[in-house]
Amino acid sequence: MSELLQTYWPLIVAALLLGLVIAWYLFNSSRKTRVTSTSRDVLDDGAAPAQRNKALIDSAPAATPMQPAAGVPAGGATTEQAANARAATPAPAPAPAPASAAPATASAPAGGDDLTRIKGLGPKLSATLRGMGVTTFAQIAAWDDAEIERVDAQMGRFQGRIRRDDWVGQAAMLAAGDEAGFADRFGKLS
Repeated sequence: MSELLQTYWPLIVAALLLGLVIAWYLFNSSRKTRVTSTSRDVLDDGAAPAQRNKALIDSAPAATPMQPAAGVPAGGATTEQAANARAATPAPAPAPAPASAAPATASAPAGGDDLTRIKGLGPKLSATLRGMGVTTFAQIAAWDDAEIERVDAQMGRFQGRIRRDDWVGQAAMLAAGDEAGFADRFGKLS
């Protein structure tokens, strides 16, 4: 046996090392990572939140600087002069609805259609459109390129969504009551 050991000792050592490497790999790869920490979180013990954060949360929003009225000098005008200037300056008339916009249908509720049914038009955009006087699918369906550009310019970070999500096509199908066609083309209504 000692002859065998002397002849094959390098192979035996290599086999033992290979076995150790394989065993190490198998044990480490099957182990899940555990996070162990000796430091404790202050809030775990029921401590109150930091007063600085509490003050920031409870404070009133920051005041925004007021813009001077049109025709009123930026500095030194008294409140009486500013009030007179505002009274003398007529308020701009609201822009009339485009002539191509169709009137609201009888099936539309008093407040208009639920514009959020259009894919890509959420509550925030719906409120923006309502602020512009757009309340029905028929109005959106009647938009031409100029009207799309006008509305899109007021969409802020949502610019381009009207064409990308094909609001006009969606609104036309919804205004016509074509629920099946809408579901086939744009997906099921949520």
